[in-house]
Amino acid sequence: MIFKTITTFIRRLIAGANVTTVLLMLAFGFSGHLSPLEHPTLTQAHFLFPTLVIVNLLFLFFWILFKPRLVVISLAGMLAAFMPMRHFCPVNLPAEATADTFKVLSFNVEGFACTTLRTDEERSQLPRYIAGEDADVVCLQESYYDAPTKKLIASIMTPVYPYSETEKAHDKGNPMEIYSKHPIVGKEHIEYGSSSNHSTVFYLLVGEDTLVVINNHLQSLQLSSEDREGFQSMVEGAINNSINSEYAKEESHKLFDKIRNASVVRTPQAETVAQLVDSFLDRGLSVIVCGDFNDPPLSYTCRTIGRRLTDCYAAAGNGPGFSYHENGMLVRIDHIFCSADWQPVTAKVDRKMGLSDHYPIKCTLKRVVKP
Repeated sequence: MIFKTITTFIRRLIAGANVTTVLLMLAFGFSGHLSPLEHPTLTQAHFLFPTLVIVNLLFLFFWILFKPRLVVISLAGMLAAFMPMRHFCPVNLPAEATADTFKVLSFNVEGFACTTLRTDEERSQLPRYIAGEDADVVCLQESYYDAPTKKLIASIMTPVYPYSETEKAHDKGNPMEIYSKHPIVGKEHIEYGSSSNHSTVFYLLVGEDTLVVINNHLQSLQLSSEDREGFQSMVEGAINNSINSEYAKEESHKLFDKIRNASVVRTPQAETVAQLVDSFLDRGLSVIVCGDFNDPPLSYTCRTIGRRLTDCYAAAGNGPGFSYHENGMLVRIDHIFCSADWQPVTAKVDRKMGLSDHYPIKCTLKRVVKP
């Protein structure tokens, strides 16, 4: 009798912990609906969403083994969290691009690795990769390079992409570029008060239609080399079970402060881009938005910019698709969105190209015939 009472108490305690996990998972998964301007700390909870999904799965396996009828708790949580789960780690049936699809490539090239690659052969790797992708439109961020590299890039890219434009945020910002197989008929700098990060609207003529492409490089965390090395040390310490708790606490606080502060700065930037997207959609224009958002898929940034658009990776990609990979930081902060007149067919983060601290993200789109 006492044993049965104890087991019942433990089971209820575990069930309560499972319910709590589910509630937190939902709260964290939808925390991107909160504005960082009003809730700078709470809105960062989406970073913990994957951890809670894993914990909920562990509960699921536990109930399967010991109390099958209680799997409903974990399953109900998974069902309720379907949308954030799909955006963070989508699962889609494989598809192949066809001749009538439109390919988009977005890539933060980190200055074409000019500071680390010395010979022309080395420096040609990245532009040769981009040219070899044969995309209809290529949007690059942090596209700065020295004079010899500029000439080299032009010799490789121009035969594939006859049209190109460069835009810079004031005098200190990192340039961004667009390469296109279609005529670029105009461009417009999006002003949101940053001296380094920026966004640009490019107007392309695709057939007889105007396509609006918005290339973005939103507020970064501005992590120093010491910050990155500190995070990497924490990751390695956790793996080797040799982490110093005080050091980890200090580094975690520093990193979180930078994440929170950057999200506050990034919020009006995202809202400015979203308002511009609304104006284009209200005029019936076709829109593609891409670039380095410096925020993961469940963030306020992505939710705001993508509120009337389709997240191409969520719609056609598979897995978490981490696009930033330096110093053990694995997050998908590079995105491609499209308006409803496009249907994503394939989407991929290409981990084979590792010369930059970002991997390129690419997708193919099929034009939806309007009724």
